[in-house]
Amino acid sequence: MARYDGASGIWKKTIGVLVLIVLIVLGVFSSKLFETVGAGEVVVIQDPIDGELHVYFSPGLKYQNLGKATHYKKSFQYWFSSKTDQGTTADQSIIVRFNDGGHATISGSVRADLPSSEEQMKDIHMRLGSQMAIEQELIRTVIEKSVYMSGPLMSSKESYADKRNVLITYIEDQASGGVYKTIPRETKIKDPMTEVEKTITIVEISLDDKGNPQRQEGSPLQRFGVRLYNLSINDIKYDQQVEAQISTQQQAIMSVQTAMAEAKKAEQRAITVAKEGEANAAKAKWEQETIKAKVMVEAEQRLQVANLDRQAAEQKKLEQILLGEGEAERKRLVMSADGALSQKLEAWVKVNELYAAAIANYKGAWVPNIIMGGGNAGNGYPGMGAQDFINFLMMYSAKQLSLDMRVPTGATPPQK
Repeated sequence: MARYDGASGIWKKTIGVLVLIVLIVLGVFSSKLFETVGAGEVVVIQDPIDGELHVYFSPGLKYQNLGKATHYKKSFQYWFSSKTDQGTTADQSIIVRFNDGGHATISGSVRADLPSSEEQMKDIHMRLGSQMAIEQELIRTVIEKSVYMSGPLMSSKESYADKRNVLITYIEDQASGGVYKTIPRETKIKDPMTEVEKTITIVEISLDDKGNPQRQEGSPLQRFGVRLYNLSINDIKYDQQVEAQISTQQQAIMSVQTAMAEAKKAEQRAITVAKEGEANAAKAKWEQETIKAKVMVEAEQRLQVANLDRQAAEQKKLEQILLGEGEAERKRLVMSADGALSQKLEAWVKVNELYAAAIANYKGAWVPNIIMGGGNAGNGYPGMGAQDFINFLMMYSAKQLSLDMRVPTGATPPQK
């Protein structure tokens, strides 16, 4: 009975040791049993015995089976920046050489998305094996090559101003689709610093029949299914000589622009002055026209007044003529009616009054005091010579006036 108890105790101890060993093993390898996949991650798990790869795109807790788990970012920003707060603290900018011999460093970033294909992710994992390798051995290498091949397609000045956006397009397109097949061509340009003409080799993109760029080789990103987009350049640092050339060119451009602006301003001023002159001339013209119109109105008014005065004078003249003709006709009719008896009598009376006054005022003798022959031969009475003289004057006046003083026989005096 005792032997049985001893064997049982040994068995219990053995089981306890085995359980302890299992617990220790489980404690050591517990982190290898399950793996958590984040929402923005792709996880590749490699089995420990056969090495089979399992790719997990969906987030959650996955069975690891003691295998090796490698985490990748589905989408990430790759920085090749010179700024210490972007990417790493080191300067990761990329050197570029332009077709005029100028050098610069390009700083920026690009967005990358890993493929959603399981086979492509296995290919990436087998060839690169880590997130760091993807960024440094794949993305950076592709960007460096694209930058290097884009530089000869333009000059330093063009990259600074005219073709900066084109430079971005060249880099992004070659990184995604492969570097261009190019054709070199020599040309002569004038050095902006020395004004000396020099020969340079420029590179042109070779195009197919449809006008699309021909590729020297495909991009590694196409094989792995990695997509690049949103390439951004935040700085281009040129070497001192290029900076000096660009500064000189900028000053020249600014001088030209200033001169153009001044010329434009002068031209505009000339137009303004001309317009002001035209306006002043028009104003003066219209002022003269106003004065002319006023004078013409006044002249027309005076002419109208003169015409009215003339018409009034003509009317007055006509009135006077009509009055005169009427008076003449009246007098003619009166004279025709009585032979101008009233006028004649008035004249006869006036003449005789004058004769009478003349005789009355004469102090001498009108006839001789002594008459020879004893009496007047006319009437037989002495002393009648003065009377005869008066009668003679009265008869003479009546004759001159054609006045017949005789009253016809049987005439009837006018009735009152």
